Amino acid sequence: MVELPGIKDPERVRKLLQGTANLEFWETYRFNELHQYFTEANTRLAQKIAILEGNETEESNKPADVNEVGETSTDEGEEIAKTETVSDTTELSLLDQLEGDTTNLDVDDPNFEQYAKNNPLYSVLNPAYEQRQGQYYPGQSATVGYAAIKDTAKVNRYLRETRNIFPRDLRLSWTNKPRVEGSNVLELVALKITNRDRKAALGGEVITNARQDYDQNGRVEVSMSMNAEGAKTWKRLTAEAAEDNNRQIAIVLDDYVYSAPTVNGEIPNGQSSISGNMDVEEAQDLANILKAGKLPARARIVEEAVVGPSLGKEAVNAGLWSFVIAFILVLIYMIFYYNRAGWIADLALITNIFFLFGVLASFGAVLTLPGIAGIVLTLGMAVDANVIIYERIKEEIRAGKGMRLAIDDGYKNAYSAIIDGNVTTLLTGIVLYIFGSGPVQGFATTLIIGILSSLFSAIFISRLIFGWALDKKKTVNFANNFTKDFLAKVNIDFLQMRKIGYIISGILIVVSILSLGLRGLNYGVDFSGGRTYTVRFDQPVNTVELRESLANAFVNADGQNIVPEVKTFGPDKQVKITTTFMIDNNEPEVDSIIQTKLYTGLKKFYKDQSIKYTDFSTENETDSKLIGILSSQKVGPTIADDIRNRSLMAITFALIVIFIYIAIRFKKWQFGLAGVIALFHDTIITVGMFSIFYNLLPFNMEIDQAFIAAILTLIGYSINDTVIIFDRIREYTQLHPKHDLNMNINGALNSTLARTINTSGTTILVLLTIFIFGGEIIRGFTFALLIGIIIGTYSSVFTASPIAFDLLKGKKSSQAQIEKPKKK
Repeated sequence: MVELPGIKDPERVRKLLQGTANLEFWETYRFNELHQYFTEANTRLAQKIAILEGNETEESNKPADVNEVGETSTDEGEEIAKTETVSDTTELSLLDQLEGDTTNLDVDDPNFEQYAKNNPLYSVLNPAYEQRQGQYYPGQSATVGYAAIKDTAKVNRYLRETRNIFPRDLRLSWTNKPRVEGSNVLELVALKITNRDRKAALGGEVITNARQDYDQNGRVEVSMSMNAEGAKTWKRLTAEAAEDNNRQIAIVLDDYVYSAPTVNGEIPNGQSSISGNMDVEEAQDLANILKAGKLPARARIVEEAVVGPSLGKEAVNAGLWSFVIAFILVLIYMIFYYNRAGWIADLALITNIFFLFGVLASFGAVLTLPGIAGIVLTLGMAVDANVIIYERIKEEIRAGKGMRLAIDDGYKNAYSAIIDGNVTTLLTGIVLYIFGSGPVQGFATTLIIGILSSLFSAIFISRLIFGWALDKKKTVNFANNFTKDFLAKVNIDFLQMRKIGYIISGILIVVSILSLGLRGLNYGVDFSGGRTYTVRFDQPVNTVELRESLANAFVNADGQNIVPEVKTFGPDKQVKITTTFMIDNNEPEVDSIIQTKLYTGLKKFYKDQSIKYTDFSTENETDSKLIGILSSQKVGPTIADDIRNRSLMAITFALIVIFIYIAIRFKKWQFGLAGVIALFHDTIITVGMFSIFYNLLPFNMEIDQAFIAAILTLIGYSINDTVIIFDRIREYTQLHPKHDLNMNINGALNSTLARTINTSGTTILVLLTIFIFGGEIIRGFTFALLIGIIIGTYSSVFTASPIAFDLLKGKKSSQAQIEKPKKK
């Protein structure tokens, strides 16, 4: 995975990443050593065309010493087999044709059509003959011919069909780009195979350093240094080339010839350079690739996400504003509910934020939208530790203890619940980090760091401040007249209502399963594969008309229209386009092809018809302004399968880890099973809500990696709430071992009700803030969290605890058999 914030040219990055850096140094042939083979290949192809047209039908018309075309083959398609030389009459005939400028005929000229039949190869490949004193002679360079870029595929096909004519140690490669700026003609260069393994004389693995430089004429080049072994081989190659009448050595990168300098003398120090009509940016990219070293195979970009600066700035601003607003609301709420102790909690929260950002900065973490959401969610969950501590302190104060003793005992009694609740959430975050990728890992990183920093802030920093305040004889209070005894004397029989809770949960689960079976889910490209583009227009657009126009543009090789999915994304001037067109094709030029088709299908919907798209494949601008593609994402089908499988594994492992931890921690498997059943309950209902509402609500509700992050966060939050209640059940059972289990569980639920409402309320407040102010991109993600937190809070009280009660009670006894505390 490669993350490149601030990059303004995605096409340059694609080319950079997909280059294998397979650098090779090849010895070369001269054209005057090979011209007769090309002449014979040209003649052979002409004979084949004549046979196919029925002009020659008798076998005796063929030269006696020429084999059938394609009779022999080699292991490697680009290498060419050996055959006999041809007579001089054919060569003289060709020279006569060249002298008469036959190859300069226009392709639409009837004379050229006849010439192409008689000279198929030379009609597309102009041989490298030189004119001296009015006569044509084969050139003495490694260039064997010239061809227009559009004709190179045909030249390659002709050479493959006649490969049994050429020497076995010959390899042909095209130059990487035209030598003359503005031209569309490439050179075909003859390389000489000199090793038994049929590899280059020297490989790029010997390069130790590379940098962009300038030659003595001021032209851009890439200078390279070699190691000792490479320098020794390079010295030998250059010495032999210089002795052989200054023969060329070709420098080949990824099968394209970048330069083929003539060697005038031995180069003893392992220095070399690559030139070839490069600009500074290309030379810098090439130097970076060479320094990184070659890859064993060509890289293919199988998953890609690009966020344009416009959308990026808006999204970041929306995320940061939602963070600021949520933070202020939480600070105000803590002061309102806990009076002066709320100020201390706020100071701990502010310190927690500094710690969180400091750790992220030290890690060099990339701050993404899911990362911002993780920070804001951490803010909501960080309140939980303070709430648990403060509620326990209030209980101790109501028991008649002094302030210092109440604070000491409150912290001491809160540790167990805080550790258990946060460890389960932390385990979920770790699973999310291990099995997630990209934005999910960013979310998990901020969640893990946030949990650790919030624990430190709530337990250590706030305790220090309380100690200082008491030493200074400062007044410390934990409530005001409105919140002093809030929910302190409630006595609700939750277990009596468990059957109603089971019925409600059963109805929600059945409805969710039916919707999943009948309607299914709106899978994003993360799970289905495809490309997604967010496009902004300069006027409101009709999605139906957009879909029809793009369907006409997206036509596959079979002539079938590939209809994309087009949805309004935020305002009515902005849409999200999803298509599977050419998703199985990983060739580098596919991105340019698709964006060109996007331009074709979208241009007419702009009020300003001077809108423009830059076609990176031809580097030609087709108008004056770029179309408004704000972001794009590509996920190949294989990666989509991998993401789906990893997501399922993440959820499965999270449930297993949580079950094991709770079962061990509470020494009863019934608690672990009750917790996992509640998590299944929360997950199914949340996913079901997305199935029911995905095309009814006016925001994106795709199932993607961010949704999986939301589900795993829900699991962590729900189990946190459940474990804190279980911890209080265990405490009540240990304090009152003779009480009925029903009484102990109801007592635990009532005593934690204030904590449950406060923590869930602040978290929901934070999520509502993100949902309203966080922007369109993160709205579906926040909606999943909102639904999950509400369902998770409900299940902790009305599902997990009642199920634990029924499992512990059984049929024989209403007395809980939970291990008593050991005597010290």
